[in-house]
Amino acid sequence: MTLLHLSFYSAFTLSSLGLAFHRTHLISALLCLESMMLSMYIALSMWPIQTQTPSHTLIPILMLAFSACEAGVGLAMLVASTRTHGSDHLHNFNLLQC
Repeated sequence: MTLLHLSFYSAFTLSSLGLAFHRTHLISALLCLESMMLSMYIALSMWPIQTQTPSHTLIPILMLAFSACEAGVGLAMLVASTRTHGSDHLHNFNLLQC
């Protein structure tokens, strides 16, 4: 395993552990999701260089676009929840109510 693979795996693992254990605020959960997507984007964009393929795929660009959409939706949810509930604490949200 190269140092590059180790850094991608550790970044993704630390982000998922942060998402699993530090779920107090919605903004911290969104930051962990963004760091997971960023580590996957970097890994996918470095994959053709590591395998030395001549064609560059569109998968990293599509993932970056979906990541930007996810960030926009997450920030919109953050603003809406702060306006309705008064804070961004995740324990204030009841998932059973519509």
